[in-house]
Amino acid sequence: MPIMRDGFGRVHDDLRISVTDRCNLRCSYCMPVEPKWFPRERLLTYEETTRIVRIAGRLGVRRVRVTGGEPLVRRDLPDLIGMIAAIRGIDDVSLTTNGILLASAARDLVAAGLRRVNVSLDTLDRDRFRRITGRDHLDRVLEGVRRASDAGLAPIKLNTVLLRGVNDDEVETLVARSRDEGWEIRFIEFMPLENGGTWDPRRVVSGREVRERVARRWPIEPDPDGDPSAPASRWVFGDGRGAIGFIDSVTAPFCADCSRLRLTSDGKLRVCLYDDVETDLKALLRGGASDDDVAAAFDAALARKGRGGAIEIRDRRSALPLARTMHQIGG
Repeated sequence: MPIMRDGFGRVHDDLRISVTDRCNLRCSYCMPVEPKWFPRERLLTYEETTRIVRIAGRLGVRRVRVTGGEPLVRRDLPDLIGMIAAIRGIDDVSLTTNGILLASAARDLVAAGLRRVNVSLDTLDRDRFRRITGRDHLDRVLEGVRRASDAGLAPIKLNTVLLRGVNDDEVETLVARSRDEGWEIRFIEFMPLENGGTWDPRRVVSGREVRERVARRWPIEPDPDGDPSAPASRWVFGDGRGAIGFIDSVTAPFCADCSRLRLTSDGKLRVCLYDDVETDLKALLRGGASDDDVAAAFDAALARKGRGGAIEIRDRRSALPLARTMHQIGG
């Protein structure tokens, strides 16, 4: 079986694909107040994306996660899901979404081959949701989660970014609701990815703090079957009612076990979320490159991957200057 390793011996079998930089929310920690969207001709076509995934699969990629922006604003997304799911060697296709358009798309996504979904949800309070996202769509998100579950997507994972003084008082409420509904919530530390100068380490709610709060009410223990290369450390509830995840990307970076590569919606390969040095795969494809040429570009990009940008941020206690914001990179 082909394996892609970097200079630190890390195996890379996970490809995150952004299909658009556009989004129907305006979360302040993700994008500028007035985002400027890529022109549509700048985006990879579904056929181009599928070709890149096929080449990546030949090199050892086994898992693909489709992201945005908000991926469901891209027209006919189930078509792309089906094209990727049909590629030999791709064992798992998942989606990260804000859930607003999920209710109407869930069954088509499952029919196309999607098996798992992560829904971004930072609050269960309607007014707070509107303040965080700039839109009054909490009810649509919760309906999307319900329809996704009814369609057979499992497990339903919630991605919750905690910001001190904004929504950190909802930890117990979110966990209780997740346990009741059968969701698996994952608390994510606030990452410096918005370029607006608002990131401050004092606003970060550490995973350790959240674990301690959760454990005071519900005993939890590390999942002995957890995936060491996954970004979330997975814990199980002592009473057997599900699991919970913690992505301690700022205070305890998981760079040493990173297995991820990222493809932006405009065709750039990034070997690290915080690395602005990109490989232009779209230019290769549209310039007539062979599959072997594109494979060589993957290998060359991986060869220069460093120890990890999150480690540098932790050591510096400050953000790294990035040319792109999160909605332009992909989750």
